[in-house]
Amino acid sequence: MEVVDNRMEAREFLATRRAKLSPEQAGVPLYSHRRRVPGLRREEVAQLAGVSTDYYTRLEKGNLGGASDSVLDAIAGALQLDDAERAHLFDLARAARGTAAREPRRRAQTRVRPSMQRVLESMATAPAFIRNGRLDVLAANSLGRALYAPVFDDPVRTPNLARFCFLDPRADDFYPDWDEAANTTVALLRTEAGRAPYDRALTELVGELATRSDAFRTRWAAHNVRLHRTGAKHFHHPVVGDLGLAFDAMELPADSGLTLTAYTAEPGTASAEKLALLASWSAPLPGPGSTPATDRQ
Repeated sequence: MEVVDNRMEAREFLATRRAKLSPEQAGVPLYSHRRRVPGLRREEVAQLAGVSTDYYTRLEKGNLGGASDSVLDAIAGALQLDDAERAHLFDLARAARGTAAREPRRRAQTRVRPSMQRVLESMATAPAFIRNGRLDVLAANSLGRALYAPVFDDPVRTPNLARFCFLDPRADDFYPDWDEAANTTVALLRTEAGRAPYDRALTELVGELATRSDAFRTRWAAHNVRLHRTGAKHFHHPVVGDLGLAFDAMELPADSGLTLTAYTAEPGTASAEKLALLASWSAPLPGPGSTPATDRQ
């Protein structure tokens, strides 16, 4: 098992979290208006966490391996990390300790069980798909393929939401709020990188996107992470136009690393009518992997 040196990841993650937190937000008294750094100073974080400045400085230099869970909790509290950020900090520490090397390798799955495919197809009125942590779309129901029709255009390569967002020019039109979609996409990949430090395919995907997209590279450097469980998303679909849908994302306990995402529309809204139209348009489509025919547009 190769050893992952994640000191740079840990260093930049802690530094960016510290820079985002103002003294006012942290309740730190301002003794001087002349501050050389954005956000909190290292000594202020150390004081809030109840550790020495030297010790916190070592942590922020990437030496997380010796930090106990209680210290990590204290750092997370001092930096006011949310649930996703706290989990990411613990993932980085686990990799630094080498415990990730002793745990079973977390592999991004590439197949969906037939029974789960049947579950997807039974959801006739809700677009739904199953993805892995790399944002590969491994399975979808007919309505899910119809909603994400541009993403399924490549008949050879596995559909990937990150590649589509950053490398396909149609993404700008498909996502009316492209910036939000891009931020979410990168944050999900950052989160997965912390969970799966040995996923070579994920590393290759990040390298490809960073090489080919300035927008991705800038967002990747921000070290933002996110839990993406429920919320709202807007689409500009090439057939039915604008859609505002609620989404719910559920991790599959029996399939480690896989997430089922389903979209619904508020009853009685224009989006509900358009979703019903899209369902009618996609109904005759054959099984997994098919793409809506362009002559129906």
